[in-house]
Amino acid sequence: MPTDEKGLLLARMLDEKQGEQIVLLDVAGICPIAEQLLMVTAKGQRHAQALADALLHLAKERDVASLGLEGYQTGTWILLDFNDVIVHVFQEDLRSFYNIEGLWSEGRRVDWSAAPAEGR
Repeated sequence: MPTDEKGLLLARMLDEKQGEQIVLLDVAGICPIAEQLLMVTAKGQRHAQALADALLHLAKERDVASLGLEGYQTGTWILLDFNDVIVHVFQEDLRSFYNIEGLWSEGRRVDWSAAPAEGR
């Protein structure tokens, strides 16, 4: 699956599962480990874990490679590695503290909500 499609698919799933402040950044050419970064704020530990579970289920369903998962037990900052797309699921206080969007401010914001949805 092309990176752009994967990022949009994952962002839409986070939106469907009531993730908040979803930001998709295109960091191709400026980030050595990914082409897109996806950040979302969860409402609590269980919500963060549910968002991660939903993404992993979708990846398995769509045959998208999932290379790693970190932080699931605590649920304060869960990192999911989908090879060219890295997803950060944060609790609100940690998201503002680490400011990933600011760290990668050179990246281009992708308006995932305005992109045409693909059929499932």
